[in-house]
Amino acid sequence: MAEDRMMTPADVVAKAMAGEQGDMLRDAVAMIVRELMEAEVAQLTGAARGERADGRVTHLNGYRQRAWETRVGEVDLAIPRARSGPSYFPSFLEPRRRCEQAIVAVVMEAYVNGVSTRKVDRLVEQLGIQGMSKDRVSRLCRELDEHVEQFRQRPLEGAYPYLWLDAKHVKVRDRGRVVSKALVVAYAVAEAGHREVIGLDIGEVESEAFWTEFLRGLRARGLHGLRLVVSDHHEGLKNAIVRVLDAPWQRCTVHFVRNMHGHCRPAQRGLVSAALREVFNATDRAEARRRVGDVIERLQPLASKVAELLEAAEEDLLAFFAFPPSHWSKLRSTNPLERVNREIGRRADVVGIFPNDASALRLTGALLIEQNDEWLVCRRYLSEESMRLILDAVTEPIISLPNDNEQEDHAALAA
Repeated sequence: MAEDRMMTPADVVAKAMAGEQGDMLRDAVAMIVRELMEAEVAQLTGAARGERADGRVTHLNGYRQRAWETRVGEVDLAIPRARSGPSYFPSFLEPRRRCEQAIVAVVMEAYVNGVSTRKVDRLVEQLGIQGMSKDRVSRLCRELDEHVEQFRQRPLEGAYPYLWLDAKHVKVRDRGRVVSKALVVAYAVAEAGHREVIGLDIGEVESEAFWTEFLRGLRARGLHGLRLVVSDHHEGLKNAIVRVLDAPWQRCTVHFVRNMHGHCRPAQRGLVSAALREVFNATDRAEARRRVGDVIERLQPLASKVAELLEAAEEDLLAFFAFPPSHWSKLRSTNPLERVNREIGRRADVVGIFPNDASALRLTGALLIEQNDEWLVCRRYLSEESMRLILDAVTEPIISLPNDNEQEDHAALAA
């Protein structure tokens, strides 16, 4: 990596003159794209590397490694990171290429394994896929799996104050049967304010044991500095958060309102929604608590079950008020992630039934890698100034290694 970054034209020529022509083209491409990235970054920062300039708007902060497949072989890229302001993403990369490969791979794998339907046959025809041999399917899947696995297992660097957890059920063929499995995704906001996909897995059922293993995997990869976890209401997930992360939990207010609609008559749903919105739109926690009391009192004679459930869930619904007001609209629900979830669902609907777990992870992972790249070049999800308010509030991370609950688990296993 360092050698590719520092390669000069003279170095490439010297290697060729010495008879080391094997990688000459690859080295030349690596050198050219390095210079191109340096030029683009200089334009972004307002100054060349090491240059003192009055127009400089930011400085560099290390590199992000990424493999780039080219016709002359794989080139290891060291993509510069900006310390502040807009992030940098090379103009010559194709952010959407991997996802298209993934969906073609899923269709091809389904076809080769004999689980295709008329719908898949039409897709094959529309995509213009030719020569669907098992070797071709295996090769394409293997290349994608390597990228997805690296993405799923990469170390997590820096603090992640906010974490969202979500699950979507997909149909997978398993031992001759079509079953519904839980595809779980973890999203986070890093300390600099950018969104990031930090976890992906698939399980037989969305149980406490599965969530516990998933969260321990995140922590083992470096998840720390957690201040709040946001998700819908699932007892197994809630217990796993307490056991593994020991962080405050925010129940998704949108899911809560939808759940309350099931405990009142259709004619009352508008009233219930409006009353709950009053609570969530309060100016501070004290005002929200006062409004909760008023809403419970008003709903008790009309929808007693809603009033009872609201009283029981009060603490979990109002956890977001402990954070900066500019964050509230993003912390009180999982709605900011709905666009990504819709994209996952749209592609899962195209496939219909995944031939196995690996194909579901492959397609979803490819999509999430692309989403991650897009988030890196978008403006920050939360401003650096507002993020400092929560980072400076607590000097020690909430997560410890290991916590008391895990020590109890290890003791029980040892016994």
